[in-house]
Amino acid sequence: MNLHRPTAFSTRQFAEQALSRSAGAPLIGGNAVDLLIDAQAHYDAWLKAIAGAKRHVFLENYIIRNDRIGQAFRDALVERARAGVFVAVIADWAGCLGQSRSSFWNPLRQAGGEVRIYNPPRFGSSFGWISRDHRKVLVVDGETGFLSGVCISEKWLGDPARDVPPWRDTGVMLRGPAVAEIEQAFADSWRDAGPAGLPEDARVARHEPAAEAGEVNLRLIATQPSTAGMYRLDQMVAAMATKTLWLTDAYFVGVAPYVQALSAAARDGVDVRLLVPGSSDIPMVAGMSRSGYRPLLKAGIRVFEWNGSMLHAKTAVADGRWARVGSSNLNLASWLSNREIDVAIEDAGFAAKLAAQYEADLENATEILLRGSRRRTGNERLRSRSPRPPRPRHGGGSSSRAAAGALRIANTVGAAITHHRVLGDTESGPVLAGALTAIVLTIVAVLWPAVIAWPLALVGAWFAVNLTINWFALRKQRRRQVDEPGP
Repeated sequence: MNLHRPTAFSTRQFAEQALSRSAGAPLIGGNAVDLLIDAQAHYDAWLKAIAGAKRHVFLENYIIRNDRIGQAFRDALVERARAGVFVAVIADWAGCLGQSRSSFWNPLRQAGGEVRIYNPPRFGSSFGWISRDHRKVLVVDGETGFLSGVCISEKWLGDPARDVPPWRDTGVMLRGPAVAEIEQAFADSWRDAGPAGLPEDARVARHEPAAEAGEVNLRLIATQPSTAGMYRLDQMVAAMATKTLWLTDAYFVGVAPYVQALSAAARDGVDVRLLVPGSSDIPMVAGMSRSGYRPLLKAGIRVFEWNGSMLHAKTAVADGRWARVGSSNLNLASWLSNREIDVAIEDAGFAAKLAAQYEADLENATEILLRGSRRRTGNERLRSRSPRPPRPRHGGGSSSRAAAGALRIANTVGAAITHHRVLGDTESGPVLAGALTAIVLTIVAVLWPAVIAWPLALVGAWFAVNLTINWFALRKQRRRQVDEPGP
């Protein structure tokens, strides 16, 4: 092979091999993929699929809330369980904390369904509780599979009575051979969340993989803690994009290596765009995200903030041929700590649909600009309207408040006229908040040391108990190995 002048075939083969190895997921052909936009479309499709289940239903979701939507799903699952369908549910302990209790699932358990709660705090695992099951998956009869960013909660539908629009989210419905891979990913989570695997009559291996249902090629990336498969794939796509790379993310926290990859692509002439929430359900993450705008903008990356109630989608589309949809956010928690599941689709038709949706989303977004930069012209039309006024920020004194207030007024008026917002000096708010927090903690530690000492003592006790349990477990295992006769 001539390494200096590879043929088109060898270049494509090399790229496919690189993507497969980086994600740890082979390319699967013969699938049909439908794009689902926002929660209502998801809930309608999910409940319809559950109602038609004949063999089994596997549901895995980070948040399942005890409200009108959660009860509708539970009741649908109860009905199928009473009809003899095997129903298995995995819900995350942290995600459902304060959303639903164990008693919420009693009707399903009484109907014969099985429910497991992923990774509740337990002795013997000091840091185990950090890992979360952030997947949103539904599989029915091994024939239809769904994965998404949508949780099962009425919150995703907004609040019409208070004029709160629905959350913006994205998912897919899959048919074809890839559904077996989703089932296998669910089976792995099921084993990790309890003492035994799926029953014999519901195991994935007992059913033949679904027949080909379309012509879409895709990769199913089901990541587990510390595997970083999605991170490697995101880095690889940033390196391989040649024309466009359009990203949507709910909780973007740009780590340096990924920011550098995006910046390198932008400097090479790739049209890199990042769409993030303008107002977030987790304000701290939104502040961290905004604190990282400046290096992105300086590299030529275009940053947009969504003007609706909450943007929760996690998508990417590159070069009009590659697209990603799923549960993974562009941050360390998703890349390294959580169980996530995404689909990377290599199909021009689907990529075109996702790109069209991206452009429609920009109609309800405000572009963030560095001070002194100019709005782009030419073939690119800035798509934004109804600009969102910048979030108020607190200054340190009357003069700084007046300056910040004047800057906010200028930004708001400018955004209303030009459909973009200038990134001003008040974007340093997260840094100031961190400094003030450190000062407060220092003062508290000096004046009221017990306030700091008691939490530290509890943390120390937690580690002491868990390490002791680990020591006894290792000692017991070592004794068992010594007592067992050799071969």
